[in-house]
Amino acid sequence: MNDLPTLPEDNNGTPRAPGPATPQPPVHNDRPGGEGNMRDFMMRPLTIAVIVLGVLLAAQALSSRNSVQKLRQEMARSLQRNELTTAETSAMARSLNDQLRDMQAKVGVLENRQVEAQSQQLALEQLYQDLSKSRDEWALSEVEQVLSTASQQLQLAGNVQGALIALANADRSLSRSDKPQFITIRRAIARDTEKLRALPSLDLAGVALRLDNVIAQVDTLPMLADEKPVLPAKPERPQRAAAKGKAGAAPLPPEPMGMAERAQATWRAWSDEMWDDVRQLIRVRSVDEPAALMVSPSQAYFLRENLKLRLLNARLALLSRNEAAFRGDLAAAQESLLKYFDTRARNTQTAQAQLRQVQSNNLAIDMPTLADSLNAVRNYKAKP
Repeated sequence: MNDLPTLPEDNNGTPRAPGPATPQPPVHNDRPGGEGNMRDFMMRPLTIAVIVLGVLLAAQALSSRNSVQKLRQEMARSLQRNELTTAETSAMARSLNDQLRDMQAKVGVLENRQVEAQSQQLALEQLYQDLSKSRDEWALSEVEQVLSTASQQLQLAGNVQGALIALANADRSLSRSDKPQFITIRRAIARDTEKLRALPSLDLAGVALRLDNVIAQVDTLPMLADEKPVLPAKPERPQRAAAKGKAGAAPLPPEPMGMAERAQATWRAWSDEMWDDVRQLIRVRSVDEPAALMVSPSQAYFLRENLKLRLLNARLALLSRNEAAFRGDLAAAQESLLKYFDTRARNTQTAQAQLRQVQSNNLAIDMPTLADSLNAVRNYKAKP
């Protein structure tokens, strides 16, 4: 079959126009026959394979280069991110370190406060234990002090009511503790209370008030030295006597008198006045102490003050239960009233009656002591 000549084609597949023929270099075939053609035929696939392999290697190199560049970029970005993260971590670590130092300082302060609180708690517990242990001792010391003071007041001033109040307060203080160990002390207090309540009552305040009243009246009591006789009443006229005898009658008008009647009335009035003056010139009295009539005003002042002092001494002896001094001062006051004062006056008689009432009180009362209660408290405190 004859091969027809064909036109050469471009790369795009379009046939090119025939041109002048390209001169082909002469092929020298050193080998005989078709050995050269065979060699050319075998070299073409190898060349193509080498070319393809080179292309593949170039493509692989280019791809590897791109991958390395991308990897480098990613590594750079990762390093930047790591640097930022490291910076943030460092800043956070510094902040955490600062916070940690602050927390450590606060923890140290709290630990110190906790130690102080624990020490205070231990001190309070110790104090509470001491208080609980010594509470009974304090209560007994207080009771002992109250009873000792009441005993002194009872012996010195005879203050029975004060002693009873002190015993009641001591028993109330012991009853708050509610301990059976205090029963012995409370029994002793009850015995002393019964002793005081069995004593005869004496109104010291009332007796002292009577003495105060007498002391206040001393300045108004009349003395024998300043006594003045009472003038007799003037005789009433017959007409006035008759008018007074009629109850509810209207007063009568004065009747006209003549010269003789007027002269007689004038003489009677003048003679009455003269007789009164004559009666005051001479006084006849019977007194037991003549020296009482010769007392001067300055001596009268000192006599009154001396009487007041006597009564004040009697008052003090009354409050201190001094029976002898009380009786002696009252007797001296009564004697002074009888000797220098007018016993016929109502004020003097009232003062003497009040002094007699005061003297009737008995101060010789044997006051008991609170020794049982005090000994019971002291014996309990002395126990180990």
